[in-house]
Amino acid sequence: MNVQIELEPQTNQLPAMADQSHFPQRLEAIINKIQAVSSLDEIFVDVSKALRALFNADRLTVYTLSEDGSYLLSRVNLGNGCLQNLRLTLDENDIIAFVSLSKQTLNLKDVYDRQELIAVNPQLNFPKDADKRTGYRTKEMLLAPILNARDNTLLGLVQAVNHNGQGPFPPLYVEGMSAICQALAIAIRQRQQQQLLTKSKYDYLVTSAAITATDLELAVRLAREKGCDLEDVLIDEFKIKPAQIGQALSNFFNVRYEPYRADRNKPFDVLRNLKRDFVESNQWLPIDESKEGLVVLTLDPERLKALRIVNQIFPRHHIVYTVSTEREFKATLDLFYGANNGEISSVNINEMLSDLEDNVEEAVTVDETSEASENELVKLVNKIIMDAHKMGASDIHIEPYPGKEKTKIRFRKDGTLLPYIEIPAGYRNALVTRIKIMCDLDIAEKRKPQDGKIKFRKYAPLDIELRVATLPSAGGLEDVVMRILAAGEPIPLEKMNFTARNLQELKSIISKPYGLFFVCGPTGSGKTTTLHSVLKHLNTPETKIWTAEDPVEITQKGLRQVQVNVKAGLTFAAVMRSFLRADPDIIMVGEMRDKETTSIGIEASLTGHLVLATLHTNSAPESVIRLLDMGMDPFNFSDALLGILAQRLAKRLCKCKKPHPASREELKALLIEYCDELKHLEHFKANPEAAYQEIESRWLQEYGDENKQITLYQRVGCDNCNGTGYAGRVALHELLTATDALKKNIQEHARVAEMLVTGLNDGMRTLKQDGIEKVLQGLTDIHQVRAVCIK
Repeated sequence: MNVQIELEPQTNQLPAMADQSHFPQRLEAIINKIQAVSSLDEIFVDVSKALRALFNADRLTVYTLSEDGSYLLSRVNLGNGCLQNLRLTLDENDIIAFVSLSKQTLNLKDVYDRQELIAVNPQLNFPKDADKRTGYRTKEMLLAPILNARDNTLLGLVQAVNHNGQGPFPPLYVEGMSAICQALAIAIRQRQQQQLLTKSKYDYLVTSAAITATDLELAVRLAREKGCDLEDVLIDEFKIKPAQIGQALSNFFNVRYEPYRADRNKPFDVLRNLKRDFVESNQWLPIDESKEGLVVLTLDPERLKALRIVNQIFPRHHIVYTVSTEREFKATLDLFYGANNGEISSVNINEMLSDLEDNVEEAVTVDETSEASENELVKLVNKIIMDAHKMGASDIHIEPYPGKEKTKIRFRKDGTLLPYIEIPAGYRNALVTRIKIMCDLDIAEKRKPQDGKIKFRKYAPLDIELRVATLPSAGGLEDVVMRILAAGEPIPLEKMNFTARNLQELKSIISKPYGLFFVCGPTGSGKTTTLHSVLKHLNTPETKIWTAEDPVEITQKGLRQVQVNVKAGLTFAAVMRSFLRADPDIIMVGEMRDKETTSIGIEASLTGHLVLATLHTNSAPESVIRLLDMGMDPFNFSDALLGILAQRLAKRLCKCKKPHPASREELKALLIEYCDELKHLEHFKANPEAAYQEIESRWLQEYGDENKQITLYQRVGCDNCNGTGYAGRVALHELLTATDALKKNIQEHARVAEMLVTGLNDGMRTLKQDGIEKVLQGLTDIHQVRAVCIK
């Protein structure tokens, strides 16, 4: 029995009525009162109080059956006019459940008398938990079902507890209870029918016990007095969640509830010709083109269906109506059209595109420079950059096409390109020109690639920087790629998803007073982020750290950071030479891309400095060969080298991921793939079965639960991850330590395969092996590991 509220004894609130001579008159008076009630709350409170006095009971409660028949519902007065729901489940063999299901009246002398209960039903019991908690002693109990006279279905139940006279409730009271239940059945049926006739959009909030009927009526009055929307009062004053209101609306309109999602992609094709004023006044908004059809968000689906507005505008689409709260509808509107809180943010990108299309013929004949400075185009470029930053994109790709085909703009988020908008063909040159002006590039030069940087705070209230690259493409056009530079504090090493072995080894390497340490990987693999995390670990008041970067993406207090400027002759090599005269302890070089910079780095590391740098190579052993191919002296290089960290970024599983115990087949498949990297090792060739068992034993110890059971996860998809199942990224690492065996390989110009075997013998784990361990940790899945670790 699930009793949510415990009532205190009410013996002293009303005088006992032991005299039964006036019982028929009092009974008739209460039946008349029942027939005159206007709401179920009057039955729960006022009628129950009068009945308790009539039956001379310590407690009396009237229950009604819930709509789904799973529980009994009553309401109790907590004082100050506040009512609280009292729910009793019907899923146990207790007394109330028995009366409800058998539909027969029970009059018990003592609910604690086991023999009396067995005489009624051998499985009948009385739960004593509530009495134990409160110290109250339940003894006599009169229970009577409230039945619909037409079909004998259960409508509710009356429970009277502890007769204040001598012994059980007398037969006269039992007969009177039968008459009361008949009157209650008529009253409850009438009130339920009235509620059906006057059903509100928010009735589900009451039936689901999110709010009481009295509080809902109070909220209606407050909304009327304040002249505001009822939903605002429910959310702000009564702390009802928008999702609860959305579920009530869904239940009322019988359509799907669609919550607000900040990462929702804008359906530009269907929004193109819809002005904000029109959408806002008619209270509907297309939000997606799915397999079901055109998904339309609205506040009143019934009205829209009747008016057929959407069908007239989109006659070829199957319309799927969804409902939302007014607050979430407004938020989605602001997401698609821009919020009305400032010139830049209020820009309506769809209206701008529409205006550009309307004026495209005139634009072709206008001078490019003046066209690029036109107000609408300036706002458009600003809006594109601000939207990319808001969505968490790392890159903006502007891709023009020849002829009258539109220019496509795409954002890269978590390593994947997503479509954003398309710009009219006549404005492709002006768009590129505007971006060149923002980063001070030569607008007349279209045959050569150019690089630049945008300090965006000059143009909009957003303090970010973008690295810009323009490239000439087929048809005399220019592509533009803008990288949004990740500003902010460096991440501590402990939060970089290193395995325990790699973290310990990395800290050991970078604790050396001098030497050369590389982080390698392709563009966008997080090399700079990792190096700044290393610098954060090393950054102490006693240490002097110089960095040469292009560009300076992450700033740290205590670091002296230099921005490389090739045009001014400030190259990496020039900055490195200057660093050696500036008394550094640690030097960080953004990239060692040529022989001169690398030679200076080796020289600096051999003269007592710790040098950190990045390389664009695929794996740690390959980085050694790349540096030797630059012409480095193998003996000096081997003496200087401390270690090389190769890195990749795999998509991280979203929080909606679904766990499942790893099967024997899944573990075996992961084990085979993990050990594929070890097949050239001598000890593995000698006894592969023992190697397999050793690795599996370590996995169960490190990643299994107390029962040695490993849990794997699979992607699901939710609103937070836009249905992809992935949110964010996780780093995979391959840390090669410069041991004596590796130094010997370098001096002998060994092949990559030999260096790989040396590294594995010394305890190195390859990128794929590290990725498989991240799979076992539940951070990603094997599909993502394979995608970024392809040889």
